[in-house]
Amino acid sequence: MNVLSLTLLIIFFCSCNTTTQKSNSNHSQTALLDSVTLANTKTYTDLEEALIKPLEVYKLLLSGRKLTTLPIKITELKNLQALYLSYNQLATLPDEIRELKNLQELELGYNNFTKFPTEIVTLKNLKILELENNQLTILPDDIGELKNLKILKLENNQLTYLSKNIGECMNIRELDLSDNKLTTLPKEIERLKNLQELYLSTNNLFVFPMQIMAFKKLKRLGLYNIQLNILPKEIGGFKNLKMLHLGNNKLTVLPTEIGELKEMMMLDLSSNKLTTLPNEIEQLKSLLELSAGRNQLSTLPKEIGNLKNLRNLYLDDNKLTTLPKEITNLKSLKVLGLPRNQFIAIEQERIRKFLPDCKIGF
Repeated sequence: MNVLSLTLLIIFFCSCNTTTQKSNSNHSQTALLDSVTLANTKTYTDLEEALIKPLEVYKLLLSGRKLTTLPIKITELKNLQALYLSYNQLATLPDEIRELKNLQELELGYNNFTKFPTEIVTLKNLKILELENNQLTILPDDIGELKNLKILKLENNQLTYLSKNIGECMNIRELDLSDNKLTTLPKEIERLKNLQELYLSTNNLFVFPMQIMAFKKLKRLGLYNIQLNILPKEIGGFKNLKMLHLGNNKLTVLPTEIGELKEMMMLDLSSNKLTTLPNEIEQLKSLLELSAGRNQLSTLPKEIGNLKNLRNLYLDDNKLTTLPKEITNLKSLKVLGLPRNQFIAIEQERIRKFLPDCKIGF
């Protein structure tokens, strides 16, 4: 064999070896699964079993195992895309978690975190991050690195501060900040234009956070127990809103613009100081449930009879002595809660005749 032939043969074998290496590399790192495929993929519940064929593992559930540290061997699961670690005793994560580059879902709720685990900010494919029921006090600047986040759950922590970099997470659709100690929201939160669900209940906001008016796609809004005195007329700007929780505040009146929420299906006004409901409530044609218990209502507007799709109406613990005859128009009504009002027996019988197919509680 001459020198030229030998050289060509060496080049050929080198080329084949390189191709094989690339092929092996491709097999070791699988493309990201879409949410439906991932949801239907097998969930492993035993790490040792998962390590038998580590490259075939996409979901691992280790919740409720009393873990105080995360086993480093998890990083051998190179294709892992969902990791569930809720209800453990974790306070930190190892640096090695950065190696799980394909991770899309990470559940860390109900653990012992007092600081945001910054080790995860390199996980650029992360779409769902759950850190509820921990002891976090600050959401740091690093949160802005997780630009593909769609769901961020931080309820029931001790948060007093949100970094302005939360505005970098512009793909977020659901943000839960309820049950914290927030007194304000950063202006930069206005950049979350894709937000569809926002929960701010049980914080120390005291006033309506006007920054959230930027969320034109919002469908669900939780403002329960934030010591709210005034609901601004701008509330009418949420044209896509389907659910609004305003319970346990200090509202004495509702703006007429509440009637502009044409898509509203569930409205909670319970435990406020309302003495009446605006006539414009009749415009909420899609409303299925209205909760206005534990207020100071003495009358209802006759326009309430135009809520033809209403199924559940809760008016307990008010000062009602009668209901307008237009209540008979509520043909879809299944449940009417009236306990602890001031209806005499004759009026109770009248209401029962008005709504013979409705379950009524006095």
